[in-house]
Amino acid sequence: MKLPVLMVVVTIALSTTIFAAEKTAVTLGTDVLTLGIPGSGPLTLEDAKTWLANADNHAELQVSLPLGLSLGQNQIKGLQKNPLTRAKVELGRQLYFDTRLSADSTVSCASCHHPQNGYSRQTSFGVGIKGQQGGRNSPISYNRILSDLQFWDGRADSLEAQAVGPIANPIEMGNTHENCVATLKAIPAYKAQFDKIFGEAGLTIDTVGMAIASFERAIVTGPSPYDIRESYQRFAQFGAEDLAELKDDDEELYAEYLSLQKAVANNPMSESAVRGRDLFFGKRVACSACHVGANLTDELYHNLGVGMEAGTPDLGRFEVTKVEKDKGAFKTPTIRNVADSGPYMHDGGMATLEEVVEHYNKGGTPNKWLSDKIKPLKLTPQEKIDLVDFMRACSGEYPVVATGRLPE
Repeated sequence: MKLPVLMVVVTIALSTTIFAAEKTAVTLGTDVLTLGIPGSGPLTLEDAKTWLANADNHAELQVSLPLGLSLGQNQIKGLQKNPLTRAKVELGRQLYFDTRLSADSTVSCASCHHPQNGYSRQTSFGVGIKGQQGGRNSPISYNRILSDLQFWDGRADSLEAQAVGPIANPIEMGNTHENCVATLKAIPAYKAQFDKIFGEAGLTIDTVGMAIASFERAIVTGPSPYDIRESYQRFAQFGAEDLAELKDDDEELYAEYLSLQKAVANNPMSESAVRGRDLFFGKRVACSACHVGANLTDELYHNLGVGMEAGTPDLGRFEVTKVEKDKGAFKTPTIRNVADSGPYMHDGGMATLEEVVEHYNKGGTPNKWLSDKIKPLKLTPQEKIDLVDFMRACSGEYPVVATGRLPE
């Protein structure tokens, strides 16, 4: 798959921040927005006021995506209704890790979507208050800036709606929206931030959702070995004369070549992963029929047969749409950083990527609503290994995120 030329200087794992009159340009995929308010220990009211007094923290952010994901720049969701600012992202970060959003102060968003576990959890099902188990695997919460409908079944129409849903879910945070808001209003540093950031709207369940969604949109994976190699390919066949001409004619593009050359050397794809890439995007195996686009997902819903042999199977998307063909269909997850987020599938029933490949290889689990995209693949043992190695090569760095430094 030949990707279009990206006429930008590649700076792997670096951010660009340019202060302008009205907007601040920020490249996501780094820790530029996620390190928390400077200082140590619990966040005091005075700390919050000092932070809020800095006008730069309220400038609207003009965000761009890192190499690879940048191909989806025009597909960014939600920023027209909920623009990003540093202050809003930081407020969302605090809320994301704060267990006080739950009824008994034991569960936070991070309890099921933690950065140490690839923004998921290594359990088959999400675990809420009092150890209660949900019925589905915890989906990842990174690269959500390229997604609108949320959850495995797409029942939330925005990231903001998704963010507040678990608060009132009796199995997850077990709280009510009213009690959650009252709890936060009683914490001075939270109230001060909401009042400053959201003005007259202040602290409501809607602004809680807007803040958490802003933080989640800032969690973007950095360039992977796959992204780097794909971008370098347009230079790979250049001979010495071509490079000399490029150096003389286009200094900016030549600098990009040098940056990519170094990045490829430091982030190589194995021969197995390269073969797996060709299988993944090739016509015979065609994983890219669903895992497509900048985030390697079509954001659509497909029946793979997972769990359909149960007496009362989870019908997934059908429960939202009531459309017959949606029975047993679930949202396509991203392949990016997928090696970090097992177990897999909506029921967490597959512990490894090898099991996932084997499920596809056999053609899924037969049922009346099986997707017509699912067919036996007849992979050799080496091809199965190659596909897994390719998926592992789709992993990039996460932003460094401060998990503490919450309001006292």
